[in-house]
Amino acid sequence: MSIPDKKALLHWANNYTLLWNAGNKQDWIDNYRLVCPHDNVTMLDPVGTPQKEGFKHCCADSWDLFQPRVRFQIQPGTLFVCGNEVAWCLENHFEGPDGRTVQYSIETYRFHDDPALEIRTYYRVPTHKDEAIGDLFEEYLPENEAGL
Repeated sequence: MSIPDKKALLHWANNYTLLWNAGNKQDWIDNYRLVCPHDNVTMLDPVGTPQKEGFKHCCADSWDLFQPRVRFQIQPGTLFVCGNEVAWCLENHFEGPDGRTVQYSIETYRFHDDPALEIRTYYRVPTHKDEAIGDLFEEYLPENEAGL
C-alpha cells in the first residue's frame, strides 16, 4: 500500500472527531481503515508509557473505554499534514464532578508505505485518584497510578 495522499489524510482527520463525537463506532473505524487498512500499528499513548501494538489495541479498543465520556475537537489552526505525517492539538472535553473540563493533547501520526502507522501522543496523565477521569486511566494505564 502506498502512503495516503494529503486529500485522504485531511478527509480522515476531519472525520476523526466528527464520527467520534457522533458516537458512530463502525463509521469511525471504517474512516480509519481508509488510511490504515492493515494491522501494523504502533502507539505511544502517551509518549513515556509502554508501546501498544496492533490496530485493534491502538485504535478500536480506545473507543470502548473513552468514547462514552470524552468528546474531541481539533483546536482550530492546529491540523497539519506534512508529507506522510499528520499532527494536531486535540481538545479533550469530558464531564467531571465540577462540570465540563478540557485537557489538551498533541498527537502525531506517521504513515509508512511498508505499510505501518506510528502514533505518538503527548498529554498529562491524570492520577488514578482524579475524580473526573482517574477511573479511565486506572484501566488504560494501570502502571501509572501517580500520573505522568
